[in-house]
Amino acid sequence: REYPIDRELIEWGRMAATFDGKNLYYRGPGTFAVAQRLHQANREKAMRHVKQKLFDGEKKSSQDLEYCLLRGGKDTCRHNTDHEDLFRQESFFHYLFGVEEPDCSGLIEVETCRTTLFVPRLPQEFAVWLGTIPSLETFKQKYGVDEVMYSDDLAAELGRLKPQRVHLLEGTNTDSGLTMKADTTWFGDASGFEVATDVLYEALCDSRCTKTAEEVEVMRYVSKISSDAHVRVMKACKPGMMEFQLESEFLHHCYSSGGCRFAPYTAIVGAGEHGAFLHYGHSGAPNAGQIPDSSLVLIDAGGEYHGYAADITCTFPSSGKFTPEQRVAYEAVLDAHTKVIASMKPGVSWLDMHTLAERTILSGLAAGGFLAGDLDEMMAANLGSVFMPHGLGHLIGIDTHDVGGYGPRFPPRPDRAGANRLRTARMLEQDMVITVEPGCYFNRYLLTRAFGDASHSKFLVREKLEANLNLGGVRIEDNVLITADGSESFTSVPRTVEEIEALMAS
Repeated sequence: REYPIDRELIEWGRMAATFDGKNLYYRGPGTFAVAQRLHQANREKAMRHVKQKLFDGEKKSSQDLEYCLLRGGKDTCRHNTDHEDLFRQESFFHYLFGVEEPDCSGLIEVETCRTTLFVPRLPQEFAVWLGTIPSLETFKQKYGVDEVMYSDDLAAELGRLKPQRVHLLEGTNTDSGLTMKADTTWFGDASGFEVATDVLYEALCDSRCTKTAEEVEVMRYVSKISSDAHVRVMKACKPGMMEFQLESEFLHHCYSSGGCRFAPYTAIVGAGEHGAFLHYGHSGAPNAGQIPDSSLVLIDAGGEYHGYAADITCTFPSSGKFTPEQRVAYEAVLDAHTKVIASMKPGVSWLDMHTLAERTILSGLAAGGFLAGDLDEMMAANLGSVFMPHGLGHLIGIDTHDVGGYGPRFPPRPDRAGANRLRTARMLEQDMVITVEPGCYFNRYLLTRAFGDASHSKFLVREKLEANLNLGGVRIEDNVLITADGSESFTSVPRTVEEIEALMAS
C-alpha cells in the first residue's frame, strides 16, 4: 500500500496537529473530512429547541439577553496515579462545539447563536510535552466559532455581556440513571444574572435525538468502516483462535483504515455459550475464551469517528457452516430483523416493533421444533422475554445509547419483562438514527428458570432445548435512519446464511 503525501496537511500539522487548515476534523487521506458546519448546525438547532422550551413551543424572539453556558470535559488520571487517561470530550459539549481539547467551556447567545469558546491558558513550556500550543486564532479557525478567549477571562466576559439569564446543564440520563448537577461556582460571580437549570438539558436531549444532514454523513462513514471491519473478522475467524484476536482484528481495521482512535463501547466477542451473555467482554470476562469448532460467534462492535458511534452485531459459525439448529435460531432472528426494518417509518411505535420481533422469533423457534403450542398464547405468557431479554434497539449518535429515549412528553418505560429493557418507547420520527438488534439466546439461567415456570414450560420442547444449551446466542444489529417514508440501514455486511457461508469460504 502506498501512502500519498499531503504537503499542506503536514504544514498545518506544525501549527496544530489535528487541524488541516480547512476541516474541523480530518484524519488524513482516505478518511472523512468533517466540516465546521456540522456543529454550527447543531448549535442552531439546539437554540431553536431552547427557545421552544422558553416559550412553550411558540416561535418567538427573546426580549431578554439569554445565554447557554457549557463546560467541557476535564483531563483525568487513572485512580491516584499520574497516568493520564486518553481524553474523550463530554458528549453535550462535543455536540455543540466539536472541541477535542479538555478543560474548555463555551457560551452561546440563545437569540443570535453567537458563540464564544474559552480555552485554557497553557504555559509556553508545555510545548515541550504537547507540541505547538495553538493560538486563539487557530482555535477560532478550526472550530468555526465567533470568538475564542482564555478560560480565565470568562468571568470578566460575563460581566461585560450583562446577561439576564444563563442556562446551565442539569438533568438525569434515562439509561444510566446518573444525574448531571449544575455547578454554579466555576464561572465566577453569578449575582448579576439569573441562573436557570430547567431548560437546557431537555432541550439538548430533544435536539440530539434526531440528526442533521451533516451528522448523518459522519454516521454513514463510521458505519461503513465498522461494516468493513466486521467482514474482515468473519473472514479471519478460525476455530482455535482466541475471542480477543477477533476483537483486535476489528479495532485494528477501524483505526488503521478509518481513523477511529476510540471505540464507543467495549467489544463483545462471544463464542459458543458466551454469546448468550448480553454484555460479555467486560473486565471479568475479557473476550478471553478459545473459539470452539462449529460454534456460533457473536461479535457486537463498532467504531467511533469524531465522537459519532456505530453499533453493529454479526453472528456467524466459527467453521464457516451453520449447523441445522444454529440455522433455525439465526433465521428466526434474521426474519425479525428484516420485518422490523421493513415496517419502520415516522409514526410507528417502537414498542410495537419490539413486539413484532418477539413474535417473529417465537414463530421461527416453533417451526424449528424448539417450541410447541399456540403463538398467541406464547405472546400472552410473555415467552419472548425468555429468548430476547433485552430491548429491540436504542437511539444512537454521539453516545452509543444516545439521549432522548424517555422524557415528560413521551411514552413511559413499559412494565413487562423484555420490553422494560427498551431504551425508548417513542414513536419513530424522521431523522432519528436507531439500532435494530433482535436477538435469540439459549441462556442457561433463563431457560432453567423457564423450565420451572408452568406458564412458560408448557411451550418449551425441553429435550431439544437442553441438548442445545451450548448453542449460545444470535444477535443481528443494524444502524438505521428513519426517512420521510421509511428507513435506510447504514450497515453493509453479509446477512443471509448463504451470504455468510460464501464469504467465509472465500
